[in-house]
Amino acid sequence: MDKADIRYAALARERLAAMPAPADPDAFALAYNVLQLAYLLVADLETRVHRPKGWTLPGFRLMFKLWLLGPTQPARLAEISVMSRSAVTNVVNTLERDGLVERGPVPGDRRGVTVALTDEGERAVREAYGEQARREQEWFATLTGPERAQLTALLERIIETRPAGLP
Repeated sequence: MDKADIRYAALARERLAAMPAPADPDAFALAYNVLQLAYLLVADLETRVHRPKGWTLPGFRLMFKLWLLGPTQPARLAEISVMSRSAVTNVVNTLERDGLVERGPVPGDRRGVTVALTDEGERAVREAYGEQARREQEWFATLTGPERAQLTALLERIIETRPAGLP
């Protein structure tokens, strides 16, 4: 965060501290910083890694999931990507047009469709991941190995116990 973001967060915490419950300056600061990091990280990865290839970060995320899982139905991709089905369809359409993924039938289901990486898609996702991994290392170089592990574990715990009714 730059100094203006830090000053804004500090000002917000001060004002929230003077308010009655349910105001929670600590929860605000945590949410603000997590969101700010997410926005900055997404913008950086899209600008430096994925946009030069003609992709969005969601496009890369779908390809990466297909690289890990193999052929997958669009509904499952939407579920594990926390995207709407229509958003997945739009991303898949673009990736298919570019020759990076292909649709195929689900054995035993005449209406079912899977999405899979093409050979070109697999090569592209491996290359892009190498670039993204180097950038991620730069982002988190300020943390020690144990700090990175602790932060990862804490974030995973929050994600696993998120409020009911959320994806």
